[in-house]
Amino acid sequence: MTETTYDVVGIGNAIVDVLAHADDALLQENGLAKGAMTIIDADRAESLYAAMGPGIEASGGSAANTIAGLASLGGRGAFIGKCRDDQLGNVFQHDIRAAGVAFDSTPATTGAPTARCLIFVTPDAQRTMQTFLGACVDLGPEDIDTDVIAASEVVYLEGYLYDPPRAKEAFIKAAQAAKSAGRRVSLSLSDPFCVDRHREAFLDLVANHVDILFANEDEIKSLYQVDEFDAALQHVRGHCEIAALTRSEKGSIVVSGDEVHVIDAEPVEKVIDTTGAGDAYAAGFLYGITQGYDLATCGRLGGIASAEIISHFGARPEQPLAQLAAKVVSGT
Repeated sequence: MTETTYDVVGIGNAIVDVLAHADDALLQENGLAKGAMTIIDADRAESLYAAMGPGIEASGGSAANTIAGLASLGGRGAFIGKCRDDQLGNVFQHDIRAAGVAFDSTPATTGAPTARCLIFVTPDAQRTMQTFLGACVDLGPEDIDTDVIAASEVVYLEGYLYDPPRAKEAFIKAAQAAKSAGRRVSLSLSDPFCVDRHREAFLDLVANHVDILFANEDEIKSLYQVDEFDAALQHVRGHCEIAALTRSEKGSIVVSGDEVHVIDAEPVEKVIDTTGAGDAYAAGFLYGITQGYDLATCGRLGGIASAEIISHFGARPEQPLAQLAAKVVSGT
């Protein structure tokens, strides 16, 4: 087996997030589906940006957030994604490298600009995301560095990336390269609407390529088209090696065959913004897996990372997650 250089390599959309507070009336006026991620075109992105209040710009993207969280925990992470050689592309490259993540993808010199996600955060901490994928749609198999895949203990695939057609080919290439190198493949379902669009393809991925599946309650029910969480749990337990299922304030459930762990949610004084909560959970869980911790500890690490993220505005940690994780792994 190739020497392990990275704990996890994430493959996903290279996006700059623009976050702003909003009320329900603004969402209704602009026809936005609350709590969902919607793909928009350039014109829609411009009009919604004009309708937003004062915003904060920060590098984002689901898998990129996860790998940044992994780095904050002390893990070794790499990221593969497509951006443009423009202002937002420079922002993305600087931010992810500053977070301690290896990012060597070559920026495009022509075509669509760097992607951006307009995130409307309502007082109940729900986030409504409107995403212009921009340069992300051009990511293809040629962007997958199989040497990096082979040198990573786990490959983490972002479900959102399945929307652009050529990205699907990149997904499969990465998964096959990981399997050939004896590495694990993990997948985040990302969003119930994303699952609706790609259900059959996701079911095939989970059954034939995925070792570790991440999903929230709505996503896993959508995947198996059932109304009850327990029914979805029974479906997934024999479908892949490990499933880590998040349930907001109910915590999470980690299942692997006959092994089931119910993880309580970590206490949070006040939920400010749920943007990136699932990404952070995956970061903590994957950090635990790659450090050799048991599944219950992995779930607790995911919960601690997620709790830090939802306690402030934005999807990247404001304090080193390694300090919080130390209490879990030391047993104090």
